Amino acid sequence: MKKFLILVIALTIIGLLGWRIYHEILDLKKPSNRQREALAVAVEIAPIQKTSVRDIGFFTGTLDPRAKFIVAPKISGRLEKLLVNLGDRVKRGQLIAVLEDDEFLQQLEQARAELEVARAQLEESKSNLENARREFERVNVLREKKIASASELDAAQAQFGSLSAKHKVALAQVTEKGAALKGAEVRLSYTRIHANWEDGNEHRVVGERFMDEGAMLAPNSSIVTILDIGSVTAVIHVIERDYPKLRIGQHAVVVTDAFPDRSFPARIVRIAPLLRETSREARAELEVPNSGYVLKPGMFVRVQIEFEKHEHAAVVPLTALAKRNGQQGVFVADRQELKAHFVPVTLGIVNNEAAEVLKPPLTGWVVTLGQHLLEDGATIILPKTEPGRSPATTGKSPSEKSGKPKQEGKP
Repeated sequence: MKKFLILVIALTIIGLLGWRIYHEILDLKKPSNRQREALAVAVEIAPIQKTSVRDIGFFTGTLDPRAKFIVAPKISGRLEKLLVNLGDRVKRGQLIAVLEDDEFLQQLEQARAELEVARAQLEESKSNLENARREFERVNVLREKKIASASELDAAQAQFGSLSAKHKVALAQVTEKGAALKGAEVRLSYTRIHANWEDGNEHRVVGERFMDEGAMLAPNSSIVTILDIGSVTAVIHVIERDYPKLRIGQHAVVVTDAFPDRSFPARIVRIAPLLRETSREARAELEVPNSGYVLKPGMFVRVQIEFEKHEHAAVVPLTALAKRNGQQGVFVADRQELKAHFVPVTLGIVNNEAAEVLKPPLTGWVVTLGQHLLEDGATIILPKTEPGRSPATTGKSPSEKSGKPKQEGKP
């Protein structure tokens, strides 16, 4: 038992000594804080530019006609004539189609004949009423002279009242038959189908054709669609992040694959007051002038909307941004002292290439590569300069390197 205890104590002492030696070796391998601070980091830098910067939203969507309606008959019948074809221009009120009208012509003639009969009956009742009125007046005079009896007066009065009622019935029948005639005329007019609309351009185009001549149509059967494409509507869907930036009247640029070398101006005219729960997107509509009917409904489009633009803004490359202790900032390079100092910043417009610095005011150069190895006040190594060139050639923007002019708003 005593040997076992001695063995355990010896192993424990050996283990502790080994652990202490291992940590001393690790400490020897790690550089001290001063050594770490003394290490210089090779970096690339770029100038802080004063330029214009734009916040642009990029969206995709489709084109819809400004207005669209379907031409359809109100009655059933055979399509006798179709006077327009696909793509034809249509004037307001133009005759589009004609249905077979024999049955409705017959109904019209019958209604006219019945109206003539009613009018003849009205003339007859009017004549009878006039005779009864004169007879009643004659008997009434004779009664006053005690020549006619009271029964004769009552009979004449009753006859006058009866014929007066029949005359009113004849008048009502004439009105009824007149209304029936107008109804027959209206039903006959349904056989001639016109394209009518209230607002918009005087001319529109035929978008689709659904029927051919000779087809039997039911009420509300689609014949053709009429489109107003003097201006078209670009429909896009905006995510929640960009929704607050939209404003009625904002200008945009529309591009389509059908005309890759052309861009079309547009303007936001409608914004949905809600976002769909399934997609978290809101519908927005832009009006696109379409002189010459170049753009067609159904085309896929790409839309650029300029939300905001700042002139003479302090702009740094997007790669210059870094985070330290939860703060967003940049490392400003001191090219004389070869030091990099971390400066917390407040950002404005941020796009895919650059970021606007609102606060504090910055000038000079910022680190764009290697800042993940830096701490505030760290020593830096700048790239070697070629003869006749300024230091930090790598800090120039791609447009400066290539000699090409920069696009406005993209530093």
